[in-house]
Amino acid sequence: MKITPNVTRYEFIGTEAKVAESRHQGYVGISGKIIDETRNTFVILHEGERKRIVKDSAVFHFMFSDGTTVEIDGKLLVRQPEDRLKKRVRRLW
Repeated sequence: MKITPNVTRYEFIGTEAKVAESRHQGYVGISGKIIDETRNTFVILHEGERKRIVKDSAVFHFMFSDGTTVEIDGKLLVRQPEDRLKKRVRRLW
């Protein structure tokens, strides 16, 4: 997978994720498969339980099917999943 700024446009449901950092200490270390997404949250299946993680307060590590791991600040993902496709991403380089 080629990592580009458009990674925020990907569909995250079904992707393995881990909460790397968070303002809420109870979120740090939660990992599993993303089973649902809303405007402000991800629902992660962690050890058989559904955990709802607020996107705005966390930094996520996503593991894609080809073995690529990407770190994304949740603030970049706060939108309806279908509206992220319309969002224009500013290049940082």
